[in-house]
Amino acid sequence: MCIRDSYYIELASRWHVFLLLNTYGWGKLLGGQFYRKDNLPEAIANQTLATVNSFDLAWTFMGHSPIYIAFIGISQIIGAWMLIFNKTKLIGVAVLLPILLNIIVFDALFFDTYGALASACIYLLLLFTILYLNKEQVIAFIKVLLKPKDLNNFKTKPLKTLLIVIVLIAVIFGIEQGIVNILGH
Repeated sequence: MCIRDSYYIELASRWHVFLLLNTYGWGKLLGGQFYRKDNLPEAIANQTLATVNSFDLAWTFMGHSPIYIAFIGISQIIGAWMLIFNKTKLIGVAVLLPILLNIIVFDALFFDTYGALASACIYLLLLFTILYLNKEQVIAFIKVLLKPKDLNNFKTKPLKTLLIVIVLIAVIFGIEQGIVNILGH
């Protein structure tokens, strides 16, 4: 594949995901997705939890919190818009990957039809295409993350290091449990 072809493939991938996830994000913010507490379909509102099908139960649960809906919608919009700009495209991919993986698992577990799942899988494939077409940058980034630290400045003995780490873990655990006990489980 020539460089020009890969440029067009990447650009089409970025724009396709941008257009669709931007639309879905705004759809959430404008009330077009999920069953909301103040707009629950009557047929679902009159059922008991035990009789509601998995899709309606999941759709109602996801729509229960306006803050959660806003978080998901804004995250999709931010990630989608980052895909537009060359300097932020890989950050956009990093934002959208966990969102799409969550959507795929959600759709696979709760939907009776698979059109939405297929779309989410295509968006995920397009994100992987963007990563692949930018593999040099991705590999360089991973190398920086995995580069070992220069430990020559540390003169601590291994046993002393282990003891310090164990004490710090105990302190962190104690603080965490104190906060949990104050706020409740």
